[in-house]
Amino acid sequence: MRHGIILQTGSVRGDVDLAIRAEARGFDSVFTIEFFNRHGYVPLGAIAQATERIRIGTGIANAFTRTPLLHASAAMDLDELSGGRMILGLGSATRRMNEDWYDVPFSAPARRMAELCRLLRAAFEAQKGGGFRFEGEFWNLNVPIYSRPGAARPQIPLWIAAVNRLMIQTAGAAADGLVGHPVATRKWHREVTLPGVRAGEASAGRETGACVLAPYILTSIAETREEAVANAKGQIGFYYTTELYHTMLDLHDMRHVGEKARAALRKFDIKAMAAAVPDELVDEIAIACTPDEAPGRLAQWNELTEDALFYPPSIGVRPEAAKANIEAILDVFGTPS
Repeated sequence: MRHGIILQTGSVRGDVDLAIRAEARGFDSVFTIEFFNRHGYVPLGAIAQATERIRIGTGIANAFTRTPLLHASAAMDLDELSGGRMILGLGSATRRMNEDWYDVPFSAPARRMAELCRLLRAAFEAQKGGGFRFEGEFWNLNVPIYSRPGAARPQIPLWIAAVNRLMIQTAGAAADGLVGHPVATRKWHREVTLPGVRAGEASAGRETGACVLAPYILTSIAETREEAVANAKGQIGFYYTTELYHTMLDLHDMRHVGEKARAALRKFDIKAMAAAVPDELVDEIAIACTPDEAPGRLAQWNELTEDALFYPPSIGVRPEAAKANIEAILDVFGTPS
């Protein structure tokens, strides 16, 4: 299994340092996150220059808050800087994120994502020159002198974040990878994600396995299992305050967990938000345990993926505990330095 880590140190400089250390410890990949206060592409420029081997990527960048050629040019710049190590991960985000945070319209996310993938692949392919034209349902571009000297590769891998069934099938039909949500359960991936990806591949005439599953795996390692589980619950409860994700809870007959988490957040009761999450749900979602137990917990994902993306929790986690968790992830899943 290839080991990747989501860069979640709380600072850009910290993320660059963690990427350097992850490479030294034999990790396969590092990914930036994007939020209203975090840029998905900028840190990767520094990481590309500071590393030599490790794959780098956006995990994920917001798909619809930039025009397609801004995504394409950023990805090609980073691919050149890194010598061909870039993975372009994109996600639709929620309606609220698009409209309230960035003031951009939000509609038909799955159809737009499928078209965006076609457009980006065409842009990468056109980098040798001769102009670039694209006519679609959502974008119509005409750049007569389009070229991209110095590009490292003719194509860059495209990964799509997906939760709902239509976007899952879209990933299977159009992308090279599907980024699994941090609170998607193993059962969800087994019974919904992978069958949906395979259906999408078949609908597009692609080979089985053309789109890999790269799940975020919430990883909380502490001296006691009780502390590890408690730290994971805060992050899980926070995500489940978003009703869009409750379809995953429905598969476990646990929609009440999301409803309790939403009610707690309305009162800004972070402790109650975390307490809404039962231990059995943590076990389905996360590696939350002591260091010696962690390899066995990761083995539970073997049937689902060859690309594990370790995601350290931050909501409600003390800074010193968050730092210790990252150290434990490097120690447990890396190679000796």
